[in-house]
Amino acid sequence: MSRTLALTEALIGCASVTPEDEGCQALMTERLVALGFNCETIAEGGVTNLWALKRGADGPAGKLLAFAGHTDVVPTGPLEQWSSDPFVPMQRDGRLYGRGAADMKASLAAFVVAAEEFVAAYPRHRGSIGLLITSDEEGPARYGTVKVVERLEARGERLDYCVVGEPTSGDRFGDTVKNGRRGSLSGTLTVRGIQGHIAYPHLAKNPVHLLAPALTDLVRVAWDQGNEYFPPTTWQVSNLHAGAGATNIIPGSASVDFNFRFSTATTPDELKARVHAILDAHGLDYELTWNLSGMPFLTPRGELSNALEQAIEAETGIRPALSTTGGTSDGRFIARICKQVIEFGPCNASIHKVDEHIELAHIEPLKNVYRGVLERLVA
Repeated sequence: MSRTLALTEALIGCASVTPEDEGCQALMTERLVALGFNCETIAEGGVTNLWALKRGADGPAGKLLAFAGHTDVVPTGPLEQWSSDPFVPMQRDGRLYGRGAADMKASLAAFVVAAEEFVAAYPRHRGSIGLLITSDEEGPARYGTVKVVERLEARGERLDYCVVGEPTSGDRFGDTVKNGRRGSLSGTLTVRGIQGHIAYPHLAKNPVHLLAPALTDLVRVAWDQGNEYFPPTTWQVSNLHAGAGATNIIPGSASVDFNFRFSTATTPDELKARVHAILDAHGLDYELTWNLSGMPFLTPRGELSNALEQAIEAETGIRPALSTTGGTSDGRFIARICKQVIEFGPCNASIHKVDEHIELAHIEPLKNVYRGVLERLVA
């Protein structure tokens, strides 16, 4: 059994359902300290974070490459639907099964073993290596990576490059890397009317009827055209509620939850202003609250993307595509202190599903890709 596979299995055996870490970071810390890393635990709000740093021969003046990831996993769902215990790693049919196998304990193990091999091969490596690990990525993400970033920012520490180990590969291992993610802006809109008996509509004001034309306009808006890296911004309703619990009552209010997934082609303030302009044009009596859960980030082609693409192609023969699709990730926080943030990891077809797994044949290549990035950027 390879060291990467063995560590992956050990990490899967830790039942680290978000926001619990359950000893994952301790396993990693033991290995990293032996390599000469300074390991700092940052605990807050029931979340465990690890910032591990090994300075290179160039010291603080040298380039710093960090690997980032999370030890927490999503809940398993009904245990009886799993073919085996989700926290007992199981090899069968050329796959390693267990919760977190793909998202993202194989990546964590690959980080550590890649660092071990790199330091052994380059004991006087010039650049520095960091690992930023959290147990609060799958949950609210309030006390995880964002808190580590805030602490590093307060110290004036910045990263030159960051590889986030999210499972980005699609049909084939190595076919996709994420060089950015869209931002997420949510709104809760309440339109006020006048409640009344449904047989006497002239004595009431139906907020659903008032809201409907505005919703139609919001659906039809082209918010932007996207850009070279991002698709156009999208606006979607996630919930619509009205009613007083009886079929003969005109409701007094109607509520809508909606979400923007937006690119770097548009700002949150621009989106907010356009929504308010549409609602105001319809003369609605409304209240609207906003929640910005993540700004978009983008890493154009450059040193990090080139190094990662070369490492992937050398290992797999595949030239990966750059993509910004999918949901948010912790890259949105890291981008505050790092100009080059890219995500790469194993195939994502089984993540968050029953019988989550990773192909056994992909585990060593994953480690080799991460080592290849180290060799290209900080050797």
